[in-house]
Amino acid sequence: MRKHTRAALLCVAAGMATALTLTACAAGKGGGASSDAAAAPGKDDKLTLTVWSNYADREYEEVTKALKTFNRKFPNIEIKHEGSQDDDKITAGIRSGNTPDVALSFTTDNIGQFCSSGAFQPLKAYIDRDKVDMEQISPAVREYTEYKGNRCAMPMLTDVYAMYYNKDLLAGAGVTTPPKTLDELYDAAVKATRKAPNGDIEVAGYLPTMGFYANRPTILAPSFGAEWEKDGKSSLASSPGFTEMMTFQKKLVDFYGYDRLERFRAGLGQEYSADHAFHQGKIAMMIDGEYRTAFLKAQAPQVKFGTAPFPTWKPADYGTAFTTGTIMGIPKGAKNPGAAWELIKHLSFDTDTIVDLSNAIKNVPSTKAAMDSPKLEVDEQFKTFIDLARSDKLKGNPVTPIGDAHIKAVTDFSVSYQSGKVADLAAGLKEVDKNIDDQIAKSGK
Repeated sequence: MRKHTRAALLCVAAGMATALTLTACAAGKGGGASSDAAAAPGKDDKLTLTVWSNYADREYEEVTKALKTFNRKFPNIEIKHEGSQDDDKITAGIRSGNTPDVALSFTTDNIGQFCSSGAFQPLKAYIDRDKVDMEQISPAVREYTEYKGNRCAMPMLTDVYAMYYNKDLLAGAGVTTPPKTLDELYDAAVKATRKAPNGDIEVAGYLPTMGFYANRPTILAPSFGAEWEKDGKSSLASSPGFTEMMTFQKKLVDFYGYDRLERFRAGLGQEYSADHAFHQGKIAMMIDGEYRTAFLKAQAPQVKFGTAPFPTWKPADYGTAFTTGTIMGIPKGAKNPGAAWELIKHLSFDTDTIVDLSNAIKNVPSTKAAMDSPKLEVDEQFKTFIDLARSDKLKGNPVTPIGDAHIKAVTDFSVSYQSGKVADLAAGLKEVDKNIDDQIAKSGK
């Protein structure tokens, strides 16, 4: 599920394309979303459930194994899992009538579109009928799987974000413990930075560029106490947290020098390659999801790293973290909605299935029972993310009917501000607020 940042969650171009096309989903062919729950399949009903996801390679195989565990309950149902299907393909399938029974999406930014357009069918009738215990899922995760009270998706594992730090680089800089506040983060970043005689950056203590790797507005906002909306309106300009986030990043950019920082960043490896900057010892601290623990152990076993909650603006907020994850829905026009719900319910609440998949792809389980399971493999680094997932300080993805357009607006503005193209931060944030509000108003949702 690391693709929420690497392949879909904040891939702005794809997200915007999805946002523009999902509004047409209601015109798709097939049966519409009903307030009544479709009956579960009988034991003798022979049918095939088609599942679309964006998983590939090893993870595709592991998710397929998880899907096959459904046959313990329904041996008469064949599961056909088609990978490498992103949200644009899901949307196109709904519009054309070529619809899977279950769609797995990495793009939680689009939940507002999925729910409000009818692209994903409402699940309340199923949940009420089957007396599903939604309290097994944390409030933050419940929030990013529904929109305005319409639950049209369920979670399949979650991602939680925290600080990664290179123990050797921090120790070499005289930093003995991971920073907990922004002031401590700034000081540690300065100490851990190494520059060549000409001033070029060789190692960055912390790379502040918005949009680089997991430095995303949604992921960072909880650590600054930044609020996205108030009374139904975008509230960036009136939220002290957004001002603090922009100011903190700009302070670090100015320390490095924008041009030097851009040259350094241009030479760093791709986010999900073995050449990742943290893997190569090029950055000492970063924010990332729990999945990075597996990547580091597989691709960079020489790196001695630790994990901790990301530093916060206010000390009392330490332990706050952002969460998102893969979501599962029944698309409009699905041929077997009753059976599709049974599969979604299985993947959402069957503890052994959740734990086995979590162990296989190193994502955080989405239920309390799975996090409590003795079968869950939790080492020192992974424990940080489990503890954060249990916390009442966990924050979910902001949900709007315009996909990730609000995130793109913030990211674009932040880049302009960091580069010095925008001088008036307050006025700039007000303009972004207006941009977001205008787009939501035009959506009619």
